[in-house]
Amino acid sequence: MLQVLIVGLAVHNLVMSQLYRAGVRGNALSAVAAWKDVLVVGAFAFVLWSRRGLRLEGLADWLGLAFGVLVLVYAVIPQSVLGGGATHKGVLYGTRHDLLPVLAYFVGRNLDLTGEERSKLCRTVLWTAGGVAVYGLLDVYLVPLSWWRQSAGWFSDQLGLRYPGLSGLPGNFVYNQGGGVIYRRLTSSFLTPLATGYLLVTALFFIPFRARRYGPLLALLLFVALLATHTRAALIALVLGLLVLALLRRAAFPAVLAVLVAVLGFAFVKAYGHVAPRTHFTAAELRYQELHAHENPQVSHDATSANEASTSEHLSSLRAGVRTVVYHPWGFGIGNAGVTAERTHVKVEAGESTYTEVGVETGLLGGLVFAAWMLSLLVGLRSVPWLAAAFTAMAFVALQTDMIGIPWLGVVLFALAGAYLPRKRNFSATFP
Repeated sequence: MLQVLIVGLAVHNLVMSQLYRAGVRGNALSAVAAWKDVLVVGAFAFVLWSRRGLRLEGLADWLGLAFGVLVLVYAVIPQSVLGGGATHKGVLYGTRHDLLPVLAYFVGRNLDLTGEERSKLCRTVLWTAGGVAVYGLLDVYLVPLSWWRQSAGWFSDQLGLRYPGLSGLPGNFVYNQGGGVIYRRLTSSFLTPLATGYLLVTALFFIPFRARRYGPLLALLLFVALLATHTRAALIALVLGLLVLALLRRAAFPAVLAVLVAVLGFAFVKAYGHVAPRTHFTAAELRYQELHAHENPQVSHDATSANEASTSEHLSSLRAGVRTVVYHPWGFGIGNAGVTAERTHVKVEAGESTYTEVGVETGLLGGLVFAAWMLSLLVGLRSVPWLAAAFTAMAFVALQTDMIGIPWLGVVLFALAGAYLPRKRNFSATFP
């Protein structure tokens, strides 16, 4: 089951967008897209049935359960009581968004995997990441942006996400250097450089040091693809993860790699315009860019500047989200944050940061429980250094990205965390 999710979630967006182009749309496509939800919920139901409840063995398990319960409670509280404006569809979408990591974690937690089965899962992650990297590099250099503009309807008509600046495609398909000069970013099968970059960062920690035959070549492939995503948060997360790995292993080599990644990453981001494939706005897109160019006159187009447009937007969104949680600590209810609110056309009370989105939907208490759950997983995985490093990297990414809203991370990473988290046989309970 996990192997199907590892591969399937990596190609999900690509397949759905092409089904849309082939004419499968509306409720029919939504039904097809729900395969992942059916699989995770079905696996969780099987765990409950076979175990006659959930096996709870430590603090991380109880915190995960507590967060799941809070999500369900906030899903049934009327929006009018909390001051939220989410629709019924938004509540449904938001509940799925928040609960999938919890369900996936408990599925992994209640699997008794052998060493060979765990090795197969890791190899599946590596081969999937390798495929994503190869396809992404071929796509970014060989497939014109005009071809992808024909898939824009999947974002706008099917998902309800409006992106006027690039003919309906997400703006992060390209890097805008200003003056009408844009460059493609590697989006691969995720159709976004962010999710692709985060998968590649996670997979890099799965490469065993002893794999001398294929390890260096695979690491080089994944790192080159990561650079081509032009995702600075992913590069910083990789550096942070390597430093954690060095600390847990008490080894200097990961720290040396962290320095190398930092230097190469900075140089590549700085020189991106010299190596990335150049593309062009359409006439309509140029008119839109000119009309909105005055909105942020102080931002820089230098990707290494702290005042760069995307960086400024992320920081501003994070600050605004924190303020909202502090001044509205009881929360607005499920469906009032992030992409869920955007898709259902209600006020987005907080966006981008996983922590502020959770805090806005489930209140300050829910945000603190979620943060404590993440911290308990990091501490619990310290005996599995490579996975702890990967999880640390993604916990950092969650500061400025809806990390659990990326199904591959929200399902696969949490399921693997549950599967690898050491068990405490002397402290166990069954719920209910």
